[in-house]
Amino acid sequence: MASSSNDGRSLNITLVAISGEVIIEGTWHGHCKAHELFQAAYKSKPGFMCKLLNGSEELSPQSDLASLCQNCGHFTVVWMNGAVENKQAAFHLVFAAVKSDGSLITWGSAAHGGDSSLVEHQLQEGVVQVVGNSYAFAAIKCDGSVITWGWSHYGGDSTRVEHRLQEGVVQVVGNNRAFAAVKSDGSVITWGDADCGGDSSRLEHRLQEGVVQVVGNDSAFVAIKCDGCVITWGDA
Repeated sequence: MASSSNDGRSLNITLVAISGEVIIEGTWHGHCKAHELFQAAYKSKPGFMCKLLNGSEELSPQSDLASLCQNCGHFTVVWMNGAVENKQAAFHLVFAAVKSDGSLITWGSAAHGGDSSLVEHQLQEGVVQVVGNSYAFAAIKCDGSVITWGWSHYGGDSTRVEHRLQEGVVQVVGNNRAFAAVKSDGSVITWGDADCGGDSSRLEHRLQEGVVQVVGNDSAFVAIKCDGCVITWGDA
């Protein structure tokens, strides 16, 4: 394990596919998060999600690179989409599909997100995942930003938190009428219908760091923190 004194050092890192193919080789500073490795992998294969393994252990995007390797490291890339050309999400009256070139297309009820023309220029490349609820969609791009569209009250309009969705997002979860995003620093951002968890301001001080996963049901969210504690919000 690298000590904290290694945080500012340059680390030579190689990402290798299970087949043995070298995905990318580069140099990162020790103070960087593993999230930057995920971004590099996404850019090498637009439209595909992946896992990163350090031996048999799965990397968290929040891991410090200095804690994972000394001056160099090899990590295995496991592509989640396999050979699938398009990844499609269907939610009641609408569909969204991520293509292998990283672009995204939508169709169906315009009011529920089937019309993405207002953000079309932002969905031409770099999309790695799309998440939907019953009324809107959220797309995660390879740079860690999030693009939203659909019924504004239910998450299609994220302008209230837009400044926090410009980078570093590693997970987005939707429930029936809201969204929650986990960032690489372990913080959580929410938007959409407040009654369904779209407003987590009451618990904001507890969601500033340490969150490793968020799960949603129809009208609430649960956040799991790295210390094992659980935080809930939404419809009681």
